[in-house]
Amino acid sequence: MSKFRIQKSPFKVPTSDGKIILEFWGITTGNPDVSIAYMKAPAGWSEPFQTPEFDEVTLVLKGRKLVELQGEKVVIEAGQSILVEKGATVQYSNPFDETCEYVSVCLPAFSDKLVHRNH
Repeated sequence: MSKFRIQKSPFKVPTSDGKIILEFWGITTGNPDVSIAYMKAPAGWSEPFQTPEFDEVTLVLKGRKLVELQGEKVVIEAGQSILVEKGATVQYSNPFDETCEYVSVCLPAFSDKLVHRNH
């Protein structure tokens, strides 16, 4: 029995806001402990505030991402990362003129049940 698995076809999460989400590991691959996804957020993209039950690390590869957290606004640029701990109320957005590409790691894995978005 092999001690590794290679992910050759990530799950493309359906979206309606122009954002591309490719989940390489997570609920869609049978791993509820961690999710790892590549994301591409177009200029002007934003999502509702959320209070997730998971820690989330975001590593920006290209562009910038605005993180509004506990009343603070933090801009994360290419080459930088941020850890947002579970239970924090946070909003992610890209109000800038360029696409933002980033990797997101959630512990435990991202799920609609655990994200608690404010609609």
